[in-house]
Amino acid sequence: MDDSVKVDVWSDIACPWCYIGKRKFEAGVSAFGGPVEVEYHSFELSPDTPVDFEGTEAEFLSQHKGLPVQQAQQMIDQVAGIAAQVDLHYDYDALRHTNTVKAHQVIHLAKQHGKQLEMVERLFAAYFERGEHVGQDDSLADLAAEVGIDRDEVLATLREDSQLAAVRADQSQAQAYGINGVPFFVIDGKYGVSGAQDPAAFEQVLRQVVALRESTPQEVAEAAQRADDDAAADAGATR
Repeated sequence: MDDSVKVDVWSDIACPWCYIGKRKFEAGVSAFGGPVEVEYHSFELSPDTPVDFEGTEAEFLSQHKGLPVQQAQQMIDQVAGIAAQVDLHYDYDALRHTNTVKAHQVIHLAKQHGKQLEMVERLFAAYFERGEHVGQDDSLADLAAEVGIDRDEVLATLREDSQLAAVRADQSQAQAYGINGVPFFVIDGKYGVSGAQDPAAFEQVLRQVVALRESTPQEVAEAAQRADDDAAADAGATR
């Protein structure tokens, strides 16, 4: 029997918190110490983004969120500082903002080759740290080749949109789950964790999932009742 914990992650390559969340999740998995199977799923934060956006990241964020450019730049600087805390070095001066639907197709192709995690990591690094283009066919083919996927197969996949249906299926599942922001982690198909949580939070939920697996339905119900009783007591104490 497979005792690994399955974690489905919805994310977007152009999402700075998704890369930060990936690092924090990985640290949580390391602290957990048990077997974890991870699968990434597609989510587009800005599906209307052009392949070649002309302008800085601050200008894009300003247009997208209706903020002054200066305020957008302050937000970017803050995120870059948080990324540095998990040893990521975001280079927003070099970043090339682009549409990510083709990158998601490449991630699905990589999954078929057993290289999805390597591809996701390579795309994040390309986008946020190396100033490489993750929206153009030739660039994506080069990046995929670096993790061992045939370059011509990537180009054919993108030319024919042969993985687009898989991307759309992920997005439909996200809607069914009510996911409206990423990163979003679905653990064991039952428990949702939203955002770039601290490693300890990921470790805790992984341990809780394993503990619940080993509990009888009666024990789970009793634990839920105790939690409800505790919450009611806390509420009464604050009145």
